[in-house]
Parts: sequence; C-alpha cells; structure tokens
Amino acid sequence: MARTPGRLSSTATSGHILEMIRTGSATSRSEIARATGLSRPSVALRVTELMDGGLVTEGTRAASSGGRPPTLLEFNAASGLILTAALGMARSQAAVCDLDGRVLVRAPGSPRMELGPDATVPWLLDTWSEQIAGLGRSPEEVRGVGIGLPGTVEFHAGRAEDRPFLGKWAGVALGPLVAERFPVPVTVDNDVNVMALGEHIAGGHGHTDDMVFVKVSTGIGAGLVSGGRLLRGALGAAGEIGHVPVRDGGGLPCRCGNTDCLEAVAGGRRLLVEAAERGREVAGLQELVALAAEGDPVAVTLVREAGRRLGETLAGAVNLLNPELIVLGGDLSEAYDHLVAGVREVVFQQCTALATRQLRIVASTLWDDAGVRGCAAMVSEEILSPEAVNELLAG
Repeated sequence: MARTPGRLSSTATSGHILEMIRTGSATSRSEIARATGLSRPSVALRVTELMDGGLVTEGTRAASSGGRPPTLLEFNAASGLILTAALGMARSQAAVCDLDGRVLVRAPGSPRMELGPDATVPWLLDTWSEQIAGLGRSPEEVRGVGIGLPGTVEFHAGRAEDRPFLGKWAGVALGPLVAERFPVPVTVDNDVNVMALGEHIAGGHGHTDDMVFVKVSTGIGAGLVSGGRLLRGALGAAGEIGHVPVRDGGGLPCRCGNTDCLEAVAGGRRLLVEAAERGREVAGLQELVALAAEGDPVAVTLVREAGRRLGETLAGAVNLLNPELIVLGGDLSEAYDHLVAGVREVVFQQCTALATRQLRIVASTLWDDAGVRGCAAMVSEEILSPEAVNELLAG
C-alpha cells in the first residue's frame, strides 16, 4: 500500500495495522483510527483479530491528555521464532531469534561448507532443533528461516550461483531441504548483504538510510543500503567489490577467474602469503590481525596497505552512491585503526568534497551477531508484511 505523510486509506487491513504498531507510528486504537480513517468499531475488529492471532498484546496505559488514558498496543515478538544461520567458509553461526530479531540463543560451528549442503544443512537442522528444545519452545512456533551464504546468491531463487567458490552449493535451492523439518518460508542471501542489513537495523550508528558495509576477511565484499533499502541488483550480484580490478596487481589470479581483483591482491589469503614472505609465519588471518593490534611492523604495514587498496575501490563507490556511512567488518577490521587509516587516506583523497562532507567510516559494532540479526530482519520483512499477515490470519 502506498504511504503518505497523512492518513492511510480506509481500506487499511489488519496487516497494515500490525505494521503501524510494530514501527511505533500508531500504538493506540485512537491513533490508528486517526491515521487510517477507519471507524472505531473497524479498528477494534482488526485489533481483536491481531490479538486473537497472538501478534498483538495490550501494554501499559499512555499519559492522559484528559479523560481515560488510552491503552497502548504492543507487538508480541514472543509469539513466534525465526531460525537464522550466517554460514562462512571458516566459521558459522546458527541462532534462534524472536519476531523482532532479538537473538535468543546463538551457537558457533564449523560445518564443512566445501562439502556442500548435504553436509551443512543436517548440522543446521540439528543445531536449531537443540536450540529450540533448550529454550523450552516448540518447532511449531517457527515462522521462517533466514540463511546467509558466502558467495553470490540469486536472491529470488533462494540458491547460490557462485560456482568457482561454492561449487557444490551452486543451483541448490535450500528451501526444500530445510522444509523437511521446518515447513516455513526460507530466505537465502549473500552473507555480506545480511550483515549489512543487520548493521543498518541494529548497529547503533545512528539513523542513516545510505550505507556501505564492507566485509574484509579471506574474501572481500560489500552490502549496499540506499534510501533505507538493500540493493541486491538484478540477480543478486550487487556489491562484489572484491572482484573489481585494481592497479599494479602483478597479475595475481583470482578465484573468480580474472586477475588483479581487489580480493586477490588485498584479501586474507594474499596477506598470509606476504606475511610469510616477510618472515611472519602465522596460522591464520586472526593471528596476523592480532600481531597488527600489538604493533608488529610487518603486520601493520600489510593491514594498512590492504586498507589503501580497499580505499581505491571504495572511492568509486562513494562517488557513485554518496553513502553517509561506511562500516568495516570481517576479520581484518579487528585491526581497525590500521585498516581504516589506509582506507581514509585514499577515500578522502580521491572522492569529491561533497561526497565526503558527511561521510563517516566506522567499525562494525555487531561483529558475529551482524549476520544472524540481518537474517532475522530479512525474514521478518517477508513474513510480517501486511499481505503475509493477512494471509496468516485468514488461514
């Protein structure tokens, strides 16, 4: 339904009223009547329907401006569960959230992603089942599932399309696999997109509708928020900044099949190779980041140079999209001071003055929770849309 600053159409449904209560734009029956133009009996009928469906409860009374104070209506986030999973090649997170996206329980894991869905999905299903039981809840309370995958995802089809990176996942629709145990809507997206959504909604960076989230780890990718909405592109391939060619890459091959991509030159794999060449044998990227945080000169140099490389690519994105905020996440961002120094050096040098006038570059505040929070938000957008709520109540 089209929104206007004033009154909604008098055809506002129960689903639209729930949306108003969830967002706080109208939290009493009288406010709903004024906003929608519905009669008081019509509002009462719709609110009763939402309460009978367990989606709305009555809370405290509002302050009175004369007469009996109105009773506030509250969204009942505890009326259902959302299952989420932020899957990664090195480590993953599985969580159960309420309908507001609040994480009720979260568990890390390392399923063998390279073995494909046949190995990872059973781990997910078993983990979720254990978590639900541990909360004393029932599988029948699950309303939706959200999954983030570390590769290009065709969002509307709900499947990975990144054959060089996720060969055994490519073309596999995850919905039917999950539905064997949880027959609910399943939403699948790129891991960086869901992290961007999580940071946008719950990151605590202040209200901003224009943001670029960058995951800098073994791989490099971006999630783009413009006008308050996630930009996925026509087939879900938006934000692949890790595969933008950079200058003076030395002909390094990238997993995508091209050479001199940002990820091949400044991603975690390359940094570990360069660290070894400079006498720093480390077990993994997190160990290199720890060295940088301690001030090791080789590690600091590598991280800062990676930041400069990243800044070259982000400069184009800033001039093109004019974001208000760039959020740096992923393993490398844990050496934030050194990484952001390199990013800022190049971005503020190469971008227009207007594009950087209000630009802030900050570290992720959610870290491992960003993915699961974003997955929950992605699912909520689908299952709590006015149309979906109306269908649920009609059933």
